[in-house]
Amino acid sequence: MLWWLRLSPAPVVSYALALRQSVTTMSARERFDCHYCKDSLLGKKYIMKEDTQYCTKCFENLFANCCQSCSQPIGANCKDLSYKDRHWHEECFKCSKCSRSLVEKAFAAKDDLMLCTECYAHDYSSKCATCKKTVMPGSRKMEFKGNSWHETCFLCHRCQQPIGTKSFIPKDDGFYCVGCFEKQFAYQCCACKKSITTGGVTYQDKPWHRECFLCIGCRKQLSGQRFTSRENYPYCLECFSELYAKKCVGCTKPITSLAGAKYVSFEERQWHSECFTCGQCSMSLVGRGFLTQRDNILCTDCGREK
Repeated sequence: MLWWLRLSPAPVVSYALALRQSVTTMSARERFDCHYCKDSLLGKKYIMKEDTQYCTKCFENLFANCCQSCSQPIGANCKDLSYKDRHWHEECFKCSKCSRSLVEKAFAAKDDLMLCTECYAHDYSSKCATCKKTVMPGSRKMEFKGNSWHETCFLCHRCQQPIGTKSFIPKDDGFYCVGCFEKQFAYQCCACKKSITTGGVTYQDKPWHRECFLCIGCRKQLSGQRFTSRENYPYCLECFSELYAKKCVGCTKPITSLAGAKYVSFEERQWHSECFTCGQCSMSLVGRGFLTQRDNILCTDCGREK
C-alpha cells in the first residue's frame, strides 16, 4: 500500500519589539517573558502555543517532536514530517535502502522501514505470473490461488481480452471468460442447442438443461421426478400410464411395472395383484386355483356352488 506523508505546519515564530521607554518605569504587567523560563522575549524570537508565549529553546524542549532518524528535536524553524505518530526532519525522511528523499513522493512502509516504491517493489512486491515483472505498489493486480497478475496480463486464453473483474473459469493451465468457455468446452443442450453452464441432466448419454428435459406428452419438467420412456422418448408416469399402460380389469386403472409393481395376466386380461380376487367372495386368487364363468373369475369354492 502506498502512502503520502502529512506535513505538519511549523509553529509561528514571532519577534517581540523592545518598548521605547525607560526600564525603570516598566511595570510588571508590561513585561513580555517566556512562560516557562521567564526570560524576557523582547527583541527575541518566540512561539505562541495555546495563547501562551515560549522562547524557542523552551518550546523545543517542551513540545518539539523527536526525529525518528537522527533522534534530534525538530526545531521551530524546521518542517515536521509525520506518519503514524512518527516524525522526521525534512532532510531525514529518506528511503531506508537507497537513501533517496521521500519528501512529496509516494512511499511504502515495511516492518517500520520507510521505502521508496522502487525498493519496496524489488524486495517485497509480487511478480506477475504471466510477464514475470514486478506488480508495482498502488497498481491494480489480479490474484487467484496465490498467484498475481498485472490487470493487463490476466487474459482469457481464447479471446486474449483482459478478464478484469468479470467472471472467469479456470481450465487446465488457462483462464477463460464465460463466453469463450461456453463456446469451447460447455455441453450443448440437445433440446435447445444452447450451452449448459450449470447443472443439467443426462439422458441416453445426451445433455439437457434441467428446464428442457420435459415429458413428451404433457411437457412437464422431469428433472428430479420419476419417469419412464417409450421409443426413446421420456414420459412422466401419468402420461405413460394413460397412453400405453394396460388397464386392470378389476379397478380399470393403469398397470405399471414401476417400483416393482406386480400384476396377473390371464387370457389377454390383466389385473393388479391386489385386484385379482374372486368375483363373488373377494378372496385373493394370487397363487391359488380359480375357475372362470363367462367374464368372471371365481375361487374354486364359489365356482363349485355355481
